[in-house]
Amino acid sequence: MKALVLSGGAGTRLRPITHTSAKQLVPVANKPVLFYGLEAIAEAGITDVGIIVGDTAQEIREAVGDGSALGIDVTYIPQDEPRGLAHAVLIARDFLGDDDFVMYLGDNFIVGGITGLVEEFRAERPEAQILLTKVPNPTAFGVAELDAEGRVAALEEKPKEPKSDLALVGVYLFTPAVHEAVRSIEPSWRGELEITHAIQWLIDNGRDVRSTIISGYWKDTGNVTDMLEVNRSVLETLQPSTEGTVDDSSEIIGRVRIEAGAQVTSSRIVGPVVIGAGSVVTDAYIGPFTSVSEGCRIEDSEIEYSIVLRGASISGVRRVEASLIGRDVEVTPAPRNPSAHRLVLGDHSKVQISS
Repeated sequence: MKALVLSGGAGTRLRPITHTSAKQLVPVANKPVLFYGLEAIAEAGITDVGIIVGDTAQEIREAVGDGSALGIDVTYIPQDEPRGLAHAVLIARDFLGDDDFVMYLGDNFIVGGITGLVEEFRAERPEAQILLTKVPNPTAFGVAELDAEGRVAALEEKPKEPKSDLALVGVYLFTPAVHEAVRSIEPSWRGELEITHAIQWLIDNGRDVRSTIISGYWKDTGNVTDMLEVNRSVLETLQPSTEGTVDDSSEIIGRVRIEAGAQVTSSRIVGPVVIGAGSVVTDAYIGPFTSVSEGCRIEDSEIEYSIVLRGASISGVRRVEASLIGRDVEVTPAPRNPSAHRLVLGDHSKVQISS
């Protein structure tokens, strides 16, 4: 069995971060989102992995390499531009051959991995198996309609009037039957070859399409709000450790990981928090659910529930929260503008003015 991982999207919802960085490489708890998916694939016993890459191909290649560090063997498959998930299957035909495969969206995050799902698919071997989860806003996803017996009856991509609240999670399992399906469909109104249309083709042609409804944690990390929420979820499982240095005037509370070469001076850190290698924290407060990447500087500032990317600095800022700070960013206080009070006061007045 092989894996096809999609890492070619533009990441428009994460701009401006993704103007200069692949969305799949934005770190969660100081590890790229993409790596969590690749590790889940390796844990499921799949080592032959094709990665669809686009404009950020070079950055993905530099981060993942040949995959050996993650226990996989990687083949890169270029895509000239995002043309839909089914198009990714189409252009990966030579790599996939006649093997079964799991397709995994590189910016998705699933707690608990996919090992059980893969084992179930290997044992039963339907033509397709999809993951579903209940969502409050189904219009933003591919949506599945199940029949009375729980079988997949129909799929619709981002429907204006959804027939259920069951959204497709970004993990799909297929036999080679899907190759005929992706060759048989036409582009949607979005100009893309939709994987939902390919799966619907399988259903319409009497093929065995099954679903698994997951109740565990799943997020599409395509926007800042979800990225911060995934970061929070991962940090909840953080194992505390101190490989850097912490002076006696600092206070470390709860689950905090301070990586090698990091320095914490005269600061208070309330976990769960991770401080990346070589980062310097001075006269600062770092609150729960914050990830500070490597080589950062936080001084005379407060930050909480945020992600700070490599090489960023925050200095003299009173409070930062629910933020995603990009690489090599500098955050400093704005200069104080001269202020004046114009007053017309009657006799015997009393006035209090904050300085």
